[in-house]
Amino acid sequence: MAETEPNPLLRYLVNNPDAFATNLARALEQAGKAAAAYMKPRETGETSDIAGEELAIVTKTIAHVGEWWLADPARTIQAQNRLVGGWIDLWSSTMKRMTGEPTTPVAEPDPRDKRFADPEWKDNTFFDFLKQFYLITSRWADDMVREADIDEKTRTKADFWVRQITAALSPSNFLLTNPELLRETLASNGDNLVRGMKMLAEDIAAGGGDLKIRQSDPNRFKVGENLAMTPGKVIWQNDVCQLIQYTPTTPEVRKRPLLIVPPWINKFYILDLNPEKSFIRWAVAQGLTVFVISWVNPDEKQAQKSFEHYMKEGILESIDVIEKATGEREVDAIGYCVGGTLLSVTLAWMAATGDDRIKSTTLFTTQVDFKFAGELLVFVDEDQIKVVESKMAERGFLEGRSMANAFNMLRANDLIWPYFVNNYLKGKEPFPFDLLYWNSDSTRMPAANHSYYLRNCYLENNLTSGKMELAGVKLDLSKVKIPIYNLAAREDHIAPAKSVFEGSKFFGGPVQYVVGGSGHIAGVVNPADKPKYQYWTGGKVEGALEDWYKGATEHPGTWWPHWRDWLFSLAPEMVPARQPGGKKVKPIEDAPGSYVRAKA
Repeated sequence: MAETEPNPLLRYLVNNPDAFATNLARALEQAGKAAAAYMKPRETGETSDIAGEELAIVTKTIAHVGEWWLADPARTIQAQNRLVGGWIDLWSSTMKRMTGEPTTPVAEPDPRDKRFADPEWKDNTFFDFLKQFYLITSRWADDMVREADIDEKTRTKADFWVRQITAALSPSNFLLTNPELLRETLASNGDNLVRGMKMLAEDIAAGGGDLKIRQSDPNRFKVGENLAMTPGKVIWQNDVCQLIQYTPTTPEVRKRPLLIVPPWINKFYILDLNPEKSFIRWAVAQGLTVFVISWVNPDEKQAQKSFEHYMKEGILESIDVIEKATGEREVDAIGYCVGGTLLSVTLAWMAATGDDRIKSTTLFTTQVDFKFAGELLVFVDEDQIKVVESKMAERGFLEGRSMANAFNMLRANDLIWPYFVNNYLKGKEPFPFDLLYWNSDSTRMPAANHSYYLRNCYLENNLTSGKMELAGVKLDLSKVKIPIYNLAAREDHIAPAKSVFEGSKFFGGPVQYVVGGSGHIAGVVNPADKPKYQYWTGGKVEGALEDWYKGATEHPGTWWPHWRDWLFSLAPEMVPARQPGGKKVKPIEDAPGSYVRAKA
């Protein structure tokens, strides 16, 4: 007799009720520990819960969309009919399927959407219904925002928050509505939930009462051992930064030193993840004398450190030390992201004060004009900045996880919910990945500096409008006449290529605008030995970015050699290799130094 196909529903039956009940009790115990970890810092006053204020801002934004649709009865009926009509079509299709009739799905996920990859989202009628119901409803919500006749700034914010809500409400994020999670739970008698709730409690405790989602195995990486490994020395430090000089690997080096200014909201070793990916190691191998600023992970002592302090005590004092260590007055500089914004501000200040020591500047995914700053603008208005400033006023700094969460929310379906499901519902440790370890290794931000940055750049866009003042000097980027190599990334959500392109127009000297493939990180960290993406070069920065692309040339591989050739064309003179500190500056400790090791 032929074997009969087992009933597919049997996979959703508990095979050991006693073990399942025991594990549920253990999972609930761990969930209680997670709740305690959340409440403890709030009960002790270590942190304040301002979620209500943030929720009010979100609700107020989305309410503008609802008000527009409700203001006209005809529009209201149209919106209702569109949603209910989609549900009715789905119900009809599901009924036909249950009776054995062939049907066509009412809504299908994007082929790139990994949330519904499990076959049962399609093969099982119940889960297919849930999936389509979610897709119809979430797409209806997106359409309501897109079609509402409201101002563009409000629409952008509403669109962002609606997408955050719909991403959170996906049936793939819940145990009882995700077939893969149900199978995992029943097959392991709930052991996955015990492991997951344990990790949840640990991650809330690690976040000081807020969930700090682990995106990589935190025990597999250690700065200075398998990250940030390029040999060098810390040759100077103050209470804002350390200055690292890297050990040469060539007998001769370019005469003019290179100073790298990384963002202070992340740690510099994104440019030195490992020997294969390290831009710093590669630059040293090209015969460059490389210096890197490693910003302090600030606490209460740095509360009043402002943009001016980061400029003078960070960039300008570093240039003083470089001259002492190498004998060279002139330097080239690189600025990455907000480090590039700070460097650009410094260039304008130097131009106004007659300081000509920086002879060229390279900007990695840097904004100086914030008119087209992308989705991060949703976090910036007067109400939200006041909320951030009230947070910072408590302790003198903003916790690093606040910015990390904001960046993760830009790609919630890639950087939040897959890890939530994998870690806390499947109970699996995330895969060890150096980039995601770096992403979670956040730094705090001093109150004065961060407030100045948010208000003068994102909120008021003062640098390119000629309204920014620093240390008593009004800044004008058009006075910056030095050559600029301005690198954007085509898929960048943080510093959009259009924003970088428009910002290029405000410099007074020659600008080489280049676009790398991929996004904010991979567009920069695209190693020469194993490049994953291409890059584009083109003509003058004028008109619209779309027109620039039409005349641009696409090149395979990384932009790194193109940048090296550009840099050497400006000043090719070589000198014997220099050791860290030279004869006049005594090294303090080995690279990568102690500042970068400090945890938030």
